[in-house]
Amino acid sequence: MDRVDFTQMKDGTKDEYEFLNALEIDHTRHTADRLLKALVELDESLSGYQITRLGHSLQSATRAWNDGADIDWVVAALLHDIGDIYAPYNHDEYAATILKPFVREQCTWVVQTHGDFQMVYYGQHLDGFDQNKRERHRGHPYFDDNETFCERWDQASFDPDYVTKPIEFFAPMVREVFDRQAYDPTVIQTGVRAPLTDAKVAASRA
Repeated sequence: MDRVDFTQMKDGTKDEYEFLNALEIDHTRHTADRLLKALVELDESLSGYQITRLGHSLQSATRAWNDGADIDWVVAALLHDIGDIYAPYNHDEYAATILKPFVREQCTWVVQTHGDFQMVYYGQHLDGFDQNKRERHRGHPYFDDNETFCERWDQASFDPDYVTKPIEFFAPMVREVFDRQAYDPTVIQTGVRAPLTDAKVAASRA
């Protein structure tokens, strides 16, 4: 079978859906490579900073790595702005949706809401922006994690002099994360808080 015969989903047969499912499973195996390609395309996104959007993503991930963060945090930091090209008004939600089946809930929530938290750094300078937008999340179990994520890795990662690791360094981590079984509860770990920094691990990576 090269393609299905039906033109409406309700008319599909068991054989046709098994055929399509096999193709979809094969397609998902290449998700990591597509994401890495999309990261490179971030260089076609916003300009005006001292480094490119790809540079910002790599620098954020490098800072996470240098802080001793685990693989979920590192990959989340790398991909947190991947929606900049296609979803400029909700890039954080876009990135979180991509990550959600494959990383800890904690990381997904932080990526999903980091745009609100970042506003504390610039909202006071622009009309119509709420510098304290993050306060709507006050009391959430991951509030402090997002505050740390933004302070240490996101807002700080626009420095052209910071020694930043290349995309090739992070590619195996991205592949490892997206090779996981989607929505595995042992990965999602609802309610679990893992530290963003680990001094011992950081020292071992130095």
